[in-house]
Amino acid sequence: MLIRGAAITATGSATDAWEPADVRISAGRVREVARTLDILPGESVLEARGGALLPALHDHHIHLFALAAAMESVDCGPPNVNSPEALAAAIQRTSADWVRGVGYHESVAGELDRHALDRLAPGRRVRIQHRTGAAWILSSSALTSLGIDADARDLPDGVERGRGGQPTGRLFRLDDWLRQRLPPRERPSLEAAGRVLARGGVASVTDATPTNDASTMQALERARVAGELRQQVVLMGGPTLPFRTTGPFVRGAVKIILDERALPAPEALAERIEHAHRQRRAVAIHCVTRTELVLALSALESAGAEPTDRLEHASITPPELAEWIGRLGVCVVTQPGFILERGDQYLRDVPVGEQDWLYRCGGLDRAAIPVGAGTDAPYSSPDPWRAIRAAVDRRTAKGRRLGAAEAMTPERALALFTTPHQSPGGRPRRVAIGEPADLMLLDQPWARAREHLERECVAATLAGGAALWSRGPEPPEPA
Repeated sequence: MLIRGAAITATGSATDAWEPADVRISAGRVREVARTLDILPGESVLEARGGALLPALHDHHIHLFALAAAMESVDCGPPNVNSPEALAAAIQRTSADWVRGVGYHESVAGELDRHALDRLAPGRRVRIQHRTGAAWILSSSALTSLGIDADARDLPDGVERGRGGQPTGRLFRLDDWLRQRLPPRERPSLEAAGRVLARGGVASVTDATPTNDASTMQALERARVAGELRQQVVLMGGPTLPFRTTGPFVRGAVKIILDERALPAPEALAERIEHAHRQRRAVAIHCVTRTELVLALSALESAGAEPTDRLEHASITPPELAEWIGRLGVCVVTQPGFILERGDQYLRDVPVGEQDWLYRCGGLDRAAIPVGAGTDAPYSSPDPWRAIRAAVDRRTAKGRRLGAAEAMTPERALALFTTPHQSPGGRPRRVAIGEPADLMLLDQPWARAREHLERECVAATLAGGAALWSRGPEPPEPA
């Protein structure tokens, strides 16, 4: 392919001067860059018309199969569902034997349990996921169908019990356990999820699901063969995840979930980190509270932190903990999109003294702490441009500023998604000879796109030189 009439920067940084260029792609890489290039026989042409040509985006933290499942599920939370009546109506609109809901927050109908669901959907088998992904709430009919009752003796600790040992319907961090007891169901198709990602300029992702294993990799391979998913995927997972360093699906960090409800001993966490390092793998530690972050940093310090180790979310990072992160030299993968989507709730629920430290971006960047970003879809929108925009303006859905000192320039916010998958917060990838042809073409110059930062400006997304998505007429047939 020849991309003709694009605008590129020499270093890949959107802060540098933009120059007109033609870009030739073959065998999955950029082969030539010049002011003008002749069309070769058999070469298709993509007319850029002065649009910015950038490295395609990499979502550093996403959950692919959960996103695909969420796209087939009932939306049970803000902004579309905001009251008990709206929640009941959303459940009743589906005739599915098992109702699967996602995105619930207490602002809709308070603390859900089995009895609340029974009132909202009498007799229905319902399971609803909290928007954090940490809990499922099941109705009484659903619990009965799965044999989860007061007499059951083999229930794991994550099954919450109330008076008399009766399950409340709330299950914490038990996705795999629950999945094994539900009626058999094929994994959802990734086609719609892949299309949504490509539409936003995303050519590769890091799947941060802690339970990824060999079966996940096999399911991704089947999706690839079926043409459902064409993005490259880096898979986090446990210690047994198959070793892959090349190809469309490669092994990433060992994912470690910290949950303040049941935190491990610091020594045990340090041993898990050391074990991962002995495997020559980084760790990616999920920490959303101050306590979880302190534990993560303490264990990393004890085990010996590596530059490729990651802190996922680091949702509340006060200055003293940011300094600690800087001393350890690890990176932070944050989700500024939550400022937009959940910021108004944070302003009500998070203590005033901690609000400025939520999902930090600019402050960490200025302190030379490597910062990358992900969407955490489906727990936030899969549109990376919403996250980029939130990193710039730090505005909630109602337009209120949250952590204004954490604002970034559009160029630095874009770079949150253009650094290499193995180095979030490292040097942004470039449009340069020899580099992989994972590219994103905008329909306008960057000088204009930076003013609004919306995915509608993406005209085409390429992965390895192949078009994942393009707007308007298809490129001409080879000459």
